[in-house]
Amino acid sequence: MKKINNHEKTGILPVINIPNVSLAIPVAEALRRGGVNSIEVTLRSADSLESIKSIKSAFPDMTVGAGTVLNTQTVDSAIENGADFIVSPGYDDDVANYCVSKGIQIVPGCTTPSEMQKAVKLGLKVLKFFPAELSGGIDAINLLSGPFPDVKFVPTGGINFKNLGAYLANKKVLACGGSYMATKAQIENGEFDAITDACKKAVDISLGFELAHIGINCGNEDRATDVAENISEIFKMQPRYMNRAVFAGSAVEAVKSNGLGTHGHIGFYTNSINRAIAYFDSINIPLNKDGIKRNKNGEITCIYLQDEVGGFALHVVER
Repeated sequence: MKKINNHEKTGILPVINIPNVSLAIPVAEALRRGGVNSIEVTLRSADSLESIKSIKSAFPDMTVGAGTVLNTQTVDSAIENGADFIVSPGYDDDVANYCVSKGIQIVPGCTTPSEMQKAVKLGLKVLKFFPAELSGGIDAINLLSGPFPDVKFVPTGGINFKNLGAYLANKKVLACGGSYMATKAQIENGEFDAITDACKKAVDISLGFELAHIGINCGNEDRATDVAENISEIFKMQPRYMNRAVFAGSAVEAVKSNGLGTHGHIGFYTNSINRAIAYFDSINIPLNKDGIKRNKNGEITCIYLQDEVGGFALHVVER
């Protein structure tokens, strides 16, 4: 079974150069307090490998990758020090083949169809897209997803809080790498609370929760029609007549039957239903197993929380 890495659960992969091993644990702790339990430690300092070892020793459940891996010798050193996966800035045949032959997870940097075709031939389905913004950003990812429909991307390079949400709303993006949540200056100055706050902000953007609509249980078609048409008239909305409900615009759903929730339901959008499920699990909020909806491919498209709030069931749909 494929291992689910923590950055897949949150959509956030900090790509961090740790200049001194003494900073490794404080940085990892700051990330974890902010809800981010993964890190790619770039091998750009003399203490990088020791930092990986230190983090994995202190936090065995944290997903730790080794980045900027340029040769097979470094692959061995990174794995020996506890790295869970390997990241290379570009596509290297020797490194990619070596990792695959050893059963080591690798995320190679690919920006061209030729590189991606090589990676796919090796069975790799998660590829780093670097440098993301300079290589065409989301538009390029959308175009490349045509010939490579099974590939998920980890865009890195030029990602910031302004464009993070747009990337993570794309179904082909597994996670966004970068140092936007833990900058070089913050690390060197020991601004760990700022890193924690930035991680919380990144997770919020990744989830992208936003009110979708409010559903009112009306019990029958006549009542649903009356409620929706009254609201539509008052607020100058266009009523929409559906099989199971009548909508006043897109914000209010008058349900013809009595669905989940004592009074009805409140729907929320999210950038990723899978990340939302992982988030609810992390804060111990149970789901209503009878309220899970799937598309024809078996993918979850809607989830309901188990408990009502104020007499309303709560559900989440992917935007």
